[in-house]
Amino acid sequence: MPIIDTDAEHDPNKILPIDYDWAREYYEAGVNNNWVPEEIPMQDDITQWEGDALSEAERQLVEWNLGFFSTAESLTANNIVLALYEYVTAPECRQYLLRQAYEEAIHTDTFIYCCDSLGFDPEYLYGMYDRVPSIAEKDEFVVDLTRAIDRPAFSIETDADVRDFLRDLVGFYVIMEGIFFYAGFAMMLGLKRQGKMVGVGQQFEYIMRDESLHVGFGVDLVNQIRAERPAVWTEAFEEEIVALVTEAVDLEHIYAYEACPDEILGMSAAQFAEYVEYVADRRLGQLDLPEQYGTDNPFPWLSEQVDLNKEKNFFETQVTEYQSGGSLEW
Repeated sequence: MPIIDTDAEHDPNKILPIDYDWAREYYEAGVNNNWVPEEIPMQDDITQWEGDALSEAERQLVEWNLGFFSTAESLTANNIVLALYEYVTAPECRQYLLRQAYEEAIHTDTFIYCCDSLGFDPEYLYGMYDRVPSIAEKDEFVVDLTRAIDRPAFSIETDADVRDFLRDLVGFYVIMEGIFFYAGFAMMLGLKRQGKMVGVGQQFEYIMRDESLHVGFGVDLVNQIRAERPAVWTEAFEEEIVALVTEAVDLEHIYAYEACPDEILGMSAAQFAEYVEYVADRRLGQLDLPEQYGTDNPFPWLSEQVDLNKEKNFFETQVTEYQSGGSLEW
């Protein structure tokens, strides 16, 4: 059974027998990681936010990341439901896409919870997508990569159509969730490490755990399509993907310097920019593409176990108990 079925030769309602065990494993791991934002107390965060515990640079860091993620999670969910689901016809992959869509809804609820807890004007927080150029440019860059398959007349028939579909997968899984999200994770977990906005930081930890699965699934989906349609993955297309990733890194550099204008206790905009390069190289490696930066991880406390390796469990010590998320088997 092909993972994208251009001839509709199989029934997507028949999940058994399962052809893609890896997709089923992602679904099971996601189920084991169930959480909701209301589990996490926010009183200390409210006290810090309403008091003078945070510098102006730290307050901007929190605002910009909440503003970026609040719209980026919705864009990602829309892409799953409105673009990907129609064309990924393998039922076990569809099952995971539905699980991911649910998790994106939880993430969206997280930012509602943060907005309400901290007393943000919703128009202010959710308006950053339009008001802050570096946020708008990141979102628009990724959305541009999905417009080809969002056309009403789009269908997957030719190699060019498959490349359009792969471009969307790279845009949302590798770039949006795999690169753009990770600078924000580093920023918020860095604050949490200093005892600031710990409740928000815990929620970002849980989102990051989900996103690690999302990225892994997206990369495996891309690689599965490559294996089934090898003629599609040309040298020219590889060069295009590398160019998209490096352009994304350039956009994230701008965001890092604007979101973090001042040094924040051992964290600087330059370090966040380096971290983005480090993550981008790892993403390219996951796609068997050449690294472009050779940058070391500037945050050794944010280890590979935390953000990039699906072989190892991120939260060796958990802040609150997951259903059974203490070990992920791959």
